[in-house]
Amino acid sequence: MSRAGSKMRMMNKMMEKVKHSKVMRTTIPAGMAGTHLGPTLGQRGINIAAFCKDFNTRTAHYIEGVPLPCRVKVRPDRSYELVIHNPPSTYFIKQAAGIQRGAMKAGQEVSGKITLKHVYEIAKIKQQDPPLHLTPLKQICELVIGSAHSCGVEVVKDLDPKEYGEFLMERSTVVEEQLAELKEKREAKLLRK
Repeated sequence: MSRAGSKMRMMNKMMEKVKHSKVMRTTIPAGMAGTHLGPTLGQRGINIAAFCKDFNTRTAHYIEGVPLPCRVKVRPDRSYELVIHNPPSTYFIKQAAGIQRGAMKAGQEVSGKITLKHVYEIAKIKQQDPPLHLTPLKQICELVIGSAHSCGVEVVKDLDPKEYGEFLMERSTVVEEQLAELKEKREAKLLRK
C-alpha cells in the first residue's frame, strides 16, 4: 500500500498543472460576444458581462456576424487588454469573389475569381493588423494570393461581370451537388454507428 502511495506522490510531482497562457486567442463574430465565451473567460477570471459589453460596443461598426480574430491579454488584477484584428483574409476573399464557401478540393476546382485590385485592397486592410504593421505590402499581397489559392479562388487581371455571373450560376449547381453528396455521406456514417 505504501509502495502504491509513493508511486502516486511521485506521479503527482511529475504531472504539470494546467496553466493558461496570459494571451487568449479566439475568433468572435462582430457584435455577438455572448455566453459561448463564458467558460474560456471564466477560467481566466475575467468579468464575462463586462467583456461582452466592451467587445460588442467596440465592434458595433462591423456588420453583425463578421468573424474577428481577437487577442485578450489577461493581467494579474483580472483586468484585460482586448486587441481586435480585421476579419481574416479568407473572409474578404470570399466577399470579393461573391461566394459563400471555398473549393472542396483546392487546386482541382475553381470556386471563384478575384482581380489583382481586390488582392491589393485586401492587403491594404490586412496591413492595419498589429502583426503585419511592418510587413511590406508586396509580401502581404503574396499572402492574400496564397490564401485565395487555398480557397480555390483564382486571381486574374481583369474580370468580365457578365461572364463571371454565368460562372457563378454554374458554380452554384456544383456547390449544391457537393452539399447533397456530403449530406448523403453523413447520413450513411450515422447509419453505420
